Amino acid sequence: MSTPAGASRYDCIVIGGGHNGLVCAAYLARGGRKVLVLEAASTVGGAAVTREFAPGFQVSAAAHLLHSMSASIIEDLQLSSHGLSMVASQMPTTALGDDGTALTIRAGRLESGAGAGCASADIEAYPGYAALMDRLADALHPVLGTVPPRLGTDRWVDRRTLMQLGWRIRRLGRHDMRELLRIGGMAVHDLLKDHFQTPLLQGALGFDAVLGTNFGPRSPGSVFTLLYRLAGAAGARSKGSGSDTLMQPRGGLGALTAALAKSAQAAGAGIRTGSPVQSIVVRDYRAAGVVLESGETISADAVISNADPQTTFLRLLGAEHLDAGFVRRVAHLRNRGLAAKLHLALSDLPKFTGVKPEALAGRVLITPTLEYLERAFNHSKYGEYSSAPALEITVPTVNDPTLAPAGRHVLSAVVQYAPYGLAAGWDSGRQSLTALVLQMLERYAPGIGATVTASQLLAPPDIEREFRITGGHWHHAELALDQFFLVRPVPGAAQYAAPLEGLYLCGAGCHPGGGVMGAAGRNAARQVLERAA
Repeated sequence: MSTPAGASRYDCIVIGGGHNGLVCAAYLARGGRKVLVLEAASTVGGAAVTREFAPGFQVSAAAHLLHSMSASIIEDLQLSSHGLSMVASQMPTTALGDDGTALTIRAGRLESGAGAGCASADIEAYPGYAALMDRLADALHPVLGTVPPRLGTDRWVDRRTLMQLGWRIRRLGRHDMRELLRIGGMAVHDLLKDHFQTPLLQGALGFDAVLGTNFGPRSPGSVFTLLYRLAGAAGARSKGSGSDTLMQPRGGLGALTAALAKSAQAAGAGIRTGSPVQSIVVRDYRAAGVVLESGETISADAVISNADPQTTFLRLLGAEHLDAGFVRRVAHLRNRGLAAKLHLALSDLPKFTGVKPEALAGRVLITPTLEYLERAFNHSKYGEYSSAPALEITVPTVNDPTLAPAGRHVLSAVVQYAPYGLAAGWDSGRQSLTALVLQMLERYAPGIGATVTASQLLAPPDIEREFRITGGHWHHAELALDQFFLVRPVPGAAQYAAPLEGLYLCGAGCHPGGGVMGAAGRNAARQVLERAA
């Protein structure tokens, strides 16, 4: 299948140079394929990119922490030798109460002395809860690196995959297996109320279940999204780290994708930036290459799309090449983003009430209770942003001063909930939501407003436009039980191969989903290599 060097056609074209596309290209090139990555933007990285948002101030533009990329991918692709290093790992989480209290979670424990106002029973119970969730996550983690099986077939590989999944769950033992089956479809509100008494602890743990989703803590299935996050982190967890897998690359998330690009190129892949794809070429009922917006046609035996499913099937390919039922399922994918990203340039380090300066080397959450989180979610049902949103805050310059001028800082925050379809429109909504969040921050970090020299708010429509993600959802499609594993993104395309021969998916819209994980890219590459063997 390989084409001689210098030939005008390729074995594989990867559409999109985000992290999954780069991982896919690297594995394909290592498998001996002649690969070309086509990226529309002027630099690779997709939503995992570092860029300047104010003169001298740089930030990880969308994704801002690394927590779920498997250590095996980092090792396989030799990312350390291609420039990837971490300025922080096992980053703690500090939750802020609305009464000035703070609670820090580190290495599977509530940090000694940080649990003021935390019930003593909760301090004792938390390590056991964290250990249980980690055991469940460890059992589920291999699923993320597995090609989902097809149901109703006689193929041994599909039966084997289902048997392996059943065996991993059975190996949990009677108690843990029963607990997984009991809680998997629950609302995280009910799970946390069962385990803990302290509202601040409940709110902090509940936030990770709904981060980046269209769920509130009372939504059924929100425990599933929490387990998904923990399962992703299981591959990155080092011994003794507990659930703390949050890491900050030196130079921001853009340094990760730059290392991925170098790894792919070292394996022989070509990368072209500033090359947006206009359409996928279909010849003899199979994908045969792409046409760029410039009019250039590039031929290939296989096309692998890192774009979201709706962009891939409805815009680049076209509904005329697909079954009507399949087109309907793709068109009805739930993919509207519900989280905004706020960047602030600061003239001084913010001082949060009750928080030691060293805690800013981790992340800070403003989600004081589960009830607060649910009220924040309620607004989104009516096309409104939250009047008191939940925030995930990092100050990346604490660990990496190179991201800002000397003595200055960057604050980066995920703002939830901020619906894609804001009823009042985002033209005025950006400014008013920015003002609201600054007012909130002032309550928790008095004086911060006076240090703000520049700000940028990326609402879901901005994320859609700037990173070419339909709906502005960082998972490309909502991660829920009806859009997961066997049916992600939709039946007929759940094993990375599209209904059209020669076309594949490798982005966050296919299994296992979003987050800066890379598993979808690696899984897709394996499928391409196996089918072409």
